[in-house]
Amino acid sequence: MSEDKTLSRRGLFMKLGILFNGFVGVALAVPIGRFLLSSITRGRANGYLDWVSLGSINQFPEGETRLATFRNPLVMPTDGKTVDTACWVRRVEGDQFQVFAINCAHLGCPVRWFPQSGLFMCPCHGGAYYRDGSRASGPPERGLFEYPYKVENGLIPIQAGEMPTPGPSASLPRKESPCSNCSPA
Repeated sequence: MSEDKTLSRRGLFMKLGILFNGFVGVALAVPIGRFLLSSITRGRANGYLDWVSLGSINQFPEGETRLATFRNPLVMPTDGKTVDTACWVRRVEGDQFQVFAINCAHLGCPVRWFPQSGLFMCPCHGGAYYRDGSRASGPPERGLFEYPYKVENGLIPIQAGEMPTPGPSASLPRKESPCSNCSPA
């Protein structure tokens, strides 16, 4: 018996359809795979721990609070101007600083410094903070978030990749009752 090895029209279109679907599957799998592996392939697993310089300590006069900007170390090519992040730098005295995130601790609106009153004010919901970043009034339940800083060679670098947010490390400690021997009424 002889077998006919000719390809029918239906068989040809079936094979072309399978081949086309294979190309589409690969075209969709490549970007998804790159996304899933991007944290490994970019080699910036600890980029959020980078120290970024805000400039010379001479830029920040003693007893004053100034706005400073830094370039976020977690940069993507499409980020544009959003990688330039602002913060408030307060020079207490000598090499002692406080570096505050510009975001309100309530909902993240940008706070503004008013030197006349010595307050940071949030325009969104009326939150106010004292010059040391502690809560003065309004809806925020805590003070402004602070970046870790250090002074090196006349420069002030901050650990800026990770945005400070409330969490277990930022939660307020529970105060003990002033009457430890009292029983609840």
